Amino acid sequence: MLRFLGRIAERAVNKVVVKPPYAVSLEAYTLHQGLFVVDLHADSLLWHRSLLVRSRSGHADLPRLLSGNVGLQVFGVVTRAPFGQSFTRPAGRGDRVTALAVTGGWPLRAWGSLFYRALYQANKLQRLAVQSGGRLLLVRTSADLDDLLARRARGETVLGAFLGLEGVHALRGRLKNLDRLYQAGFRMIGLAHFFDNRAAGSAHGRKKGGLTPFGRDLVQQVQANHMLLDLAHASPRAIDETLDLANGPLLVSHTGVCGVHDCPRNLSDEHVRRIAATGGVIGIGLFEGALPAARLALAARSMRYVAELAGVDAVALGSDFDGGVTVPVDASGLALLTEALLDEGFGHDDIVKIMGGNALRVIRAALPAG
Repeated sequence: MLRFLGRIAERAVNKVVVKPPYAVSLEAYTLHQGLFVVDLHADSLLWHRSLLVRSRSGHADLPRLLSGNVGLQVFGVVTRAPFGQSFTRPAGRGDRVTALAVTGGWPLRAWGSLFYRALYQANKLQRLAVQSGGRLLLVRTSADLDDLLARRARGETVLGAFLGLEGVHALRGRLKNLDRLYQAGFRMIGLAHFFDNRAAGSAHGRKKGGLTPFGRDLVQQVQANHMLLDLAHASPRAIDETLDLANGPLLVSHTGVCGVHDCPRNLSDEHVRRIAATGGVIGIGLFEGALPAARLALAARSMRYVAELAGVDAVALGSDFDGGVTVPVDASGLALLTEALLDEGFGHDDIVKIMGGNALRVIRAALPAG
């Protein structure tokens, strides 16, 4: 009964505007099938369904990601999120993930501990990889990434899986917990989510402060550990201070831009330029909030805006599939985004970069060798 309630809850929040099957032009289909698609953010590990089975719920699972020709999926790990999440007002005090942990049969320790919620979802992804029959490959090192690329080049039907933490509140203010998450496979660390935390302010927080002394130590340790820093959901001040402190490419895994949709959740022109100047990327989301409405044409327009502002090498995809949001299509319909980019006037070489090449460059630069 509890799991049934969890599935009902997902259907209420993870909505799709247009459901499959999807029709796409021959040009877009042919181009899309030749891409190595990287999606920088999906919250699919949070929900109560097997990701090895095609589902009618939510936005993404292994069959739908493979149908959408995704080569590498970053799975975000959410450990706390408000009920009735909003991008325009401070987050409330409730916690939707506690309800999901209880209804989903998570271990009792994960009901109350944000850190063990992160470990539980990491272990869940590891189990899925083992059970996938070789169709799901965990990417932790550049050697893993090379193996994935080689297998895809041989025509194998395989999806790379990459773990990212959405908000360092899960660390409980302890740097040693970062090392434990590294050992569990995490290679991307988002400073904030919906709440201010001990390291950094959130764009949706009550104080929206910058980096704390712990946050400054954390930024340096993340980069020393060969992990990517993700600025999604961070407050403007926290973004500025991280940019002043960090070395190497930074990214925003899933966002919009204020030049297309003026929202506290989205990036200013200055931040787009500064993140691009690090050699990093801006993952444009497909969800309403990052965009004025959940339409692929608006996502393509946002990508055009970033390209004109900071160069096409700064543009990437960060869908936010299964993030408690409304999106235009599910993962199996990503060829329609390629079609929208063609309609926006992007050439084939630019689309190769936007749909995966740029993100792949940044991820490879951060990963340990193996």
